Amino acid sequence: MHINILGIRGIPAAHGGFETFAAQLAPWLVAHGHTVTVYCQDDDGEKGPWVDEWHGIERVHFCPKRSGAAGTMEFDLECVHHVLNQPGIDLVLGYNTAIFNVLQRFKRRKIMMNMDGIEWKRAKWSLTAKIWFFLNEVAGANLCHVPIADHPEIARHVRARSLRKPVMIPYGADRIDTADESHVTALGLAPDNYFVSIARVEPENSILELVQAFSNVETDAKCVILGKFADGNAYHAKVKAAAGPNVVFPGAIYDQKVVSALRFHARAYLHGHQVGGTNPSLVEALGAGNAVIGHDNRFNRWVAGSEQYFFSTISDAQAQMERVLQDDDRLSLARSAARERHHEAFQWSDILAQYETALLDLDQTRQSATGRNRRPSLN
Repeated sequence: MHINILGIRGIPAAHGGFETFAAQLAPWLVAHGHTVTVYCQDDDGEKGPWVDEWHGIERVHFCPKRSGAAGTMEFDLECVHHVLNQPGIDLVLGYNTAIFNVLQRFKRRKIMMNMDGIEWKRAKWSLTAKIWFFLNEVAGANLCHVPIADHPEIARHVRARSLRKPVMIPYGADRIDTADESHVTALGLAPDNYFVSIARVEPENSILELVQAFSNVETDAKCVILGKFADGNAYHAKVKAAAGPNVVFPGAIYDQKVVSALRFHARAYLHGHQVGGTNPSLVEALGAGNAVIGHDNRFNRWVAGSEQYFFSTISDAQAQMERVLQDDDRLSLARSAARERHHEAFQWSDILAQYETALLDLDQTRQSATGRNRRPSLN
């Protein structure tokens, strides 16, 4: 079986959850006897396409002329044009430019699409952007042959908008059993005496509420807010203005050894996401055995499990932080439950095997359709 992976910036991972997922899936498929092509977006260099190989995976590179969202759309369209003449089936990660995938349907290609979260509900987008994402969500759910949902609630959401029944496969994460304390102490932190948030600094991730809640707690513990802060961003300024003396802003950290250590040695992980499906950062926290203080919604409760701590208001979050700091026995229960939840639902080996099965099923329908098209007429 040959699989073409579209919709990401490329591998190895350097940007987001889909890139991390593709960097897990593609080598795994190659190791299991399949061939894989991954489309990669370059920031500079020749326009492309040009081809190289990474760990046995063919990479097709394009460098769009434009930057930002326009550059991403240009790249996605170039990828779709290129894949039309390639063998195999297509795995599209995300639906943000799903309207382009109509070209693949005209060429009778088989498409599997990961439907991601409910992007058009995010507060950060303009009305125009929300309309674009909504239209592409509906288009993607109906243009693809197999919609993939990473959460039961996303599956229900997609089913209501699609003629096809989605397949539910969540995100995965590695188990972390040890991490170098020096990465934590280098930031002036003491193991087991800080909370950590690893997320984009955006309103729907409740960063302001979490900082306000922690700043009301009387403690010598610290609160670490990982993420990029931009000058001139009003929300970012509000977050920093609300911070007490024990809130630490180390900026964005991309060294995975440091990020893993910050998770592993935290007293608890703060997860304020209000929108979306199976969030990669939350799954990674479970893999590190973190207790979780999470925003109380149906997405987070399914992923984290009932033994974690949940909040709806700033006062709720403050109370849960105080509880985590004061009750070691309850904290131990939450950490054990995190390990169990990761083991039962979010191991990479299980996730990748489910994708292989779904891809093989789709490829079988492609081969059957090809056989029918080639069958000689009896007339």
